[in-house]
Amino acid sequence: MKSAFSHILKEKRNELLGLRGHNLKWTLIAGMFLFFHFFSWFSSVKMTNITSASVMAALSPIVVLFISIVIYKRKIGFKAIVGIVIALIGGAITAGLDYAELASGYFLGDIVGLLAGFFIGIYYSIGDKIRDRVNGQVYVLVLFISCWACFLIAMIVSGTPFFSYPAKDWGLLVLMTLACQIGCHALNNLCLGHTDSVYVSAWGTSEPLFATVFAFLMIGQTPTKWSIVGCAIVILGLLYYNFNSKDFKND
Repeated sequence: MKSAFSHILKEKRNELLGLRGHNLKWTLIAGMFLFFHFFSWFSSVKMTNITSASVMAALSPIVVLFISIVIYKRKIGFKAIVGIVIALIGGAITAGLDYAELASGYFLGDIVGLLAGFFIGIYYSIGDKIRDRVNGQVYVLVLFISCWACFLIAMIVSGTPFFSYPAKDWGLLVLMTLACQIGCHALNNLCLGHTDSVYVSAWGTSEPLFATVFAFLMIGQTPTKWSIVGCAIVILGLLYYNFNSKDFKND
């Protein structure tokens, strides 16, 4: 068993050392866009309610779809387009009708949340191509190192303290890292080696529903009625796309 374990470690080390050139460059860039996504997402949650921030970030399949058609030259069926249009309407309702609460910063928070969706859409699209050529575990490791390095630089530049937080906050940060970043994003990137980026990003449309429920249960944050309506429409639209993903033509 020890010999087999050593063989696996040697194999992974060789794969890691073999990541260079075009593949290494775009893996590092994908990590940068993951950083931009996290930074935008965390900022949007401070400025708007969790439902709205989640809904806007869940529009990432639209970005992935655009890149897939325009850059990757893929074809997509009519039903998928209908699903995306429905999702756009839901996003417009969420952001547009939050405009009445501009004094509370909701509208600006929605826009920042939309940026989070834009950045993660680019991140998924890069992974769609790179994962065809790079081992999933190696890709995830280098991707996360790039993302964490960007956060480290941002903290140093902004003068953000590293250790002036209570133990409870550190516990929550570790939990989020393990469950949300390493768990969710590592799994998503591994999936990119077996299916396309639009399909993977479409599954993220369930996030607003769970985020709304947890926000209500854990911190008592009640979403606005238009946030709920917009959230429902976005989820219906993107799930409609998801159930008709057979219309999506891979390379």
